[in-house]
Amino acid sequence: MNTEIRRGSPAVLMTGGEPRKRKASFRRLFDAATISVVPIYVFTLLFVVGPLVYMVVLSFLKRAETWGVLREFTWANYSNILKPVYLKTFYESLKLASFTTLFVALVGYPFGYFMARLTAVWKRRMMLLLMIPFWTSSLIRLYGWIIIFRANGTLDNILMGIGLTKAPLKLLYTYSAVVVGMIYALVPFMIFAVYSSAEKLDWQLVEAARDLGATPWQAFITVSFRLTLPGLLSGVVLTFIPSMGLFFIADILGGNKVILVGNLIQEQLMKARNWPFAAALSVVLMILTSIMIALYRKVSGVKDLEGLV
Repeated sequence: MNTEIRRGSPAVLMTGGEPRKRKASFRRLFDAATISVVPIYVFTLLFVVGPLVYMVVLSFLKRAETWGVLREFTWANYSNILKPVYLKTFYESLKLASFTTLFVALVGYPFGYFMARLTAVWKRRMMLLLMIPFWTSSLIRLYGWIIIFRANGTLDNILMGIGLTKAPLKLLYTYSAVVVGMIYALVPFMIFAVYSSAEKLDWQLVEAARDLGATPWQAFITVSFRLTLPGLLSGVVLTFIPSMGLFFIADILGGNKVILVGNLIQEQLMKARNWPFAAALSVVLMILTSIMIALYRKVSGVKDLEGLV
């Protein structure tokens, strides 16, 4: 009996053809996956990693007397940050960021928490109401606050109309006006972060705590607050970090009376033309941002910021 298997027979196709087809399909899949990821890596290298590396390198160079920079290594840009006038700017920025974050948390956390308990229809409506202001430029919305805060403006007319004040108040170009502008610009980020965390909350755990004899406040502290803490901390990060650099809010509502780190960087770039020092300030601000994110990850145990993913 001839047991020789001829070439092209079904046995050969079943034993050798299948692995070859699988390898070919795997190669095609691998090539397609690689090609689809390449643009993302190129974009990240050109527009994220590249500018960061350039900024760090620039921070160690010397400023030219007239224009540009000198290719000479120096630590002077970082040592200049330790001068009292610049340390005071960082202190004022941290203080303003702390006040802003505190008030944003007091407003945004209850809003996002109770928003997560609404019905699906009302959730969509509230989400739409929060998103509508972003359809307009933030500068235009801030100029609306000028109309409200200016002398004999909307707020003055209301207060004098109900008899609370007899003369116009000096609210515009004050520290309080800048804080209000910061809260208005950043409170949606806190709301979205808390809402994203509260929506994942299993409300049956709250009911179980109530069944075991806990009061509403005890159930909130021991269950709800702990489970939504990552969202609150994420909102703190998303609020605290930008509030140190939103220089246009301080310019529009503060009238150059409130100087933030962002204002200082802008002045060094546009007016003083001291690009290396502006880069050093940006590197320090970036380091503070990294520290805040690292603390958030360590405390909350979550790698991603709530409200962004």
